Amino acid sequence: MEARKQPAFLSYFDELEDPRIDRKKLYPLSEILFIVLCASICGAQSWRDFVTFGEEKLEYLRQFLALENGIPSKNTFSRVLSSLDPAQFKQCFITWMESFQRTIKELIAIDGKTLRKSFDKASEQSAIHMVSAFASAAKLVLGQQKTEDKSNEITAIPKLLDLLSLENTIVSIDAMGTQKKIAQKIRQKGADYILALKGNHSTLHDDIRLFLSSEIGKSDNSKIAGHYQEYDKGHGRIEQRTCYVTDQLDWLEQRDEWCDLKTIAVIESRVTVGEKITTERRYFISSLSPNAEQIAQAVRSHWAIENSLHWILDVTLREDDSRVRKDHAPENMAMVRHIILNLLQKAKTQFKEMSIRRLQKKAGWGESTLNLIMMQEF
Repeated sequence: MEARKQPAFLSYFDELEDPRIDRKKLYPLSEILFIVLCASICGAQSWRDFVTFGEEKLEYLRQFLALENGIPSKNTFSRVLSSLDPAQFKQCFITWMESFQRTIKELIAIDGKTLRKSFDKASEQSAIHMVSAFASAAKLVLGQQKTEDKSNEITAIPKLLDLLSLENTIVSIDAMGTQKKIAQKIRQKGADYILALKGNHSTLHDDIRLFLSSEIGKSDNSKIAGHYQEYDKGHGRIEQRTCYVTDQLDWLEQRDEWCDLKTIAVIESRVTVGEKITTERRYFISSLSPNAEQIAQAVRSHWAIENSLHWILDVTLREDDSRVRKDHAPENMAMVRHIILNLLQKAKTQFKEMSIRRLQKKAGWGESTLNLIMMQEF
């Protein structure tokens, strides 16, 4: 039989166990997964889409696959993705991204997102909430962890951290993940942390707020180790952001309760629209040294997860419109979207100023582009 070339990244998924019994395996798992990924890159949204894509691209797909029995039916796609073990699928994904994780020395933002239409009234299955680790500069998903039923991100984040290579990185998490055990785990993994403060730690938040507010207002604010200011202009608004940091924490009674806590910070955002001015202050704790510019840029990079991950999943890949609900299918299809988003983001560096959506269209219209996306190496 003629040897067929395979995308290098697919070898990381060779360990996936096929959930079907032998007599039901008319279509190898590798064929089903390959079609799903190619079709999803080109904009496919449903089981029927995968069938239509496969039928229209049969000649292209046979460059990589035998497809002796043609293209699977929509029921086959549904059955396989519903029964595939998501824990194994996730571990294959993590292994794929692990070599990349070890080379990055950048901010890793951790945040959660709910797949809004993944709930199922018939089976009383609640909507899936997925916590993701996102390399902000590279715009790549490094890992993900589903929150358990009747639980929240506090229990999912430590499990996700255990999966990741974090040495010499900075991990940022919003207020939900500001927990002492999470801070300790981040440090044990060899990373630094920047954690947002809100009402879930009201005493710590209020103590830091009162201290920094009083010091910033003094003419001799010698307890402020440094500050950094930056501006944004556009759409009729001007935003001035100023970050103040200090490492003088002898007064803070809770300091020793947080692993390697070195710095507290406040970022003041002053937005001017016409004659209206609004001011907001957000507070943070960190294991980093009191470098105001570094902390300000890390906090700003954290919110890239909203525009570069959540927004693209919702608006471009239409994750919130997905009505895939049965068994493990919602979680597995969320994994598929993370895989193809990484492939598209990596390929996007070769197509300057091209959006993810336009790149999807280009891949659907031109097999050379789809081939480039699938065959690239990380």
